[in-house]
Amino acid sequence: MQHFIDAAPGIRLWAEEHGPTDAPPLLLIMGAQSSGRGWPDELVRMLARRHRVIRYDHRDTGRSTWSFDERPYPITALAEDAVAVLDGLDVRRAHVAGMSLGGMLAQLLVTDHPGRLLSATLMGTCALSTAPYVHPDGPRTPAEELPGVAPHVLEMWARPAEDLGLEAELERRVEHWRALSGELLPFDAEYARDLERRIIEHTGHHIAGTAHARADDSGMIRTDELAKTDVPTLVISAPAEPVFPPPHPQHLAQVIRGARLVEIPGMGHALPRPVLGPLASAILEHTSEARRPNS
Repeated sequence: MQHFIDAAPGIRLWAEEHGPTDAPPLLLIMGAQSSGRGWPDELVRMLARRHRVIRYDHRDTGRSTWSFDERPYPITALAEDAVAVLDGLDVRRAHVAGMSLGGMLAQLLVTDHPGRLLSATLMGTCALSTAPYVHPDGPRTPAEELPGVAPHVLEMWARPAEDLGLEAELERRVEHWRALSGELLPFDAEYARDLERRIIEHTGHHIAGTAHARADDSGMIRTDELAKTDVPTLVISAPAEPVFPPPHPQHLAQVIRGARLVEIPGMGHALPRPVLGPLASAILEHTSEARRPNS
């Protein structure tokens, strides 16, 4: 079932639900410049066996309002959009799962709206914390000195956005997924191309968005709040991750009170078919075990 939700003045968000309407809600939050259709249908179906799964388009993606050039907004507004989706669908409390920027937004929900969450799952992201990473053998690494984005990914991100036509844009996106997937699993170019072709059809055009890369990202640190949270949190560790490589997941699990860490073999900064089953199993185990007062 599809919906359009008024999230803010002049901002309408597209959302879609799968699964039983009386099942525990699970809100999926995608990364920067990514439509909610970036969550593969196969993964959504797996999760919908036990959940009312909700995926949605951030503003300036997919079928949601594209408005940044006329009305710039901070990244924190995207977290409030997620709350607006819950409100628009009459969801009082939900499990959330966020990937990349979506994992940061999920952390903002954990700290700023804990009463709306049943649990959180974070993947492909970094901690919104200035606390150092403590290595297993004792040394500490300041958060700002943890490994950065792989050079080959940074090089792709630095290229200017150009409209060279649909097929050229499809090829660019496929190569982007190749770079993000890491080197531990064979890359399936046709799978990536099919995913992006369906996203373009959903959006109605192939123009690449840049709003989230230009949005103000200040005011997102939540060191103390993450250390005190009661929201059950699962951190997914991806050994082939080129954007937030290890030990970023380990750092996340340290700075979020009570967080649990699960590694998905071969996973990078993408959702190829081989990781979907293990990822769904990890999320479903976490959501089934999450217990909070009055849940």
